[in-house]
Amino acid sequence: MSISLEWLGHSSFMLKAEGKTIYVDPYEGEYSEKADLILVTHSHFDHCDPSKIKKIRQPNTVIIAPEDCASKVSGEVKTLKPNQEMAVGKIRVKATEAYNNKRFRTPGNPFHPKGFGVGYLITVRDKTIYHAGDSDLIPEMKQLGHVDVALLPSGGTYTMDNPESAEAALTINPKTAIPMHRWDTDPEEFRKKLGSNSNIQVVILSKGEEFQVV
Repeated sequence: MSISLEWLGHSSFMLKAEGKTIYVDPYEGEYSEKADLILVTHSHFDHCDPSKIKKIRQPNTVIIAPEDCASKVSGEVKTLKPNQEMAVGKIRVKATEAYNNKRFRTPGNPFHPKGFGVGYLITVRDKTIYHAGDSDLIPEMKQLGHVDVALLPSGGTYTMDNPESAEAALTINPKTAIPMHRWDTDPEEFRKKLGSNSNIQVVILSKGEEFQVV
């Protein structure tokens, strides 16, 4: 059993596992396949795009998103707060903390305050994928447990930059780390930061490229 993981661009991914199609933060990329499960990390337009969600939604699609996304997305939306989890068929989804402790719009006003958004741990059988959402390097990353693939923002400004994202990878210690939310930064910097410090596999995807989690 393998999990197909396709980077659509920005923080947008499509996962296929157990016969299900899962989207995380649908915004960038092509959306021709319908969703069984949609996960949204927070309500910013480049993570919660109602037009994309409408395009891929089916009558039985499960949507999990923070409460303030519900006003943007019609129909039922389920919400998980950090450390809460639920099962969708054979897929387990657990919300994690995701917030800024370093990056601020104005003093004391972070771009992503604690409680605004989440990350997700997506577990299929014995494989766990961590989507960090928009976050800085935060203490809660030490308590994630086993992670096979970590999808980590690395673009700076609103989230971790490459050096901080590499430090997050060392903290989480996944088998594989994939930089996302990269903007115009060079992901090779992320690879170099990790290359001499760990045995973590770094995978740098192009838009539309897939990675097999085995």
